[in-house]
Amino acid sequence: MKKTITTHSIGEISKLLDISISTLRYYDKIGLLPLVNRTEGNIRVFDDTDIECLKMIECLKTTGMPLNDIKQFFEWCEVGDSTIEQRYELFVQLKEETKQQIERLKNALDRINYKCEFYRIAKEKGTTNVPGLREELAMKFLSE
Repeated sequence: MKKTITTHSIGEISKLLDISISTLRYYDKIGLLPLVNRTEGNIRVFDDTDIECLKMIECLKTTGMPLNDIKQFFEWCEVGDSTIEQRYELFVQLKEETKQQIERLKNALDRINYKCEFYRIAKEKGTTNVPGLREELAMKFLSE
């Protein structure tokens, strides 16, 4: 029994993955989606493999990876097993950079929480000049 491959239009993919149609077209133009098929009328059709590629692109973009580096990763994938080491090293490095980014964001969130609480109390008191408030909140929210 032959398996039917489900395909999706660019509009469906845009909605499904929350990626603008213009971005999808741009990815295709710069070669990030070399496996996307087209109909006889030159309309892009996306299958499950394309969806997984797009999810990986968005994941890598979220880490701050430039599109050229993302393209390099997919080129390594196309080359095959001889690039496993490069791909592994890429993800080890990316994991470390992402951990550092998360730590910076946690520190930023701590500072934002400090300011939210400071201004909530200042609003209640009608002034930012509340004795000991900054110190008390700094001990509670700020580790540095």
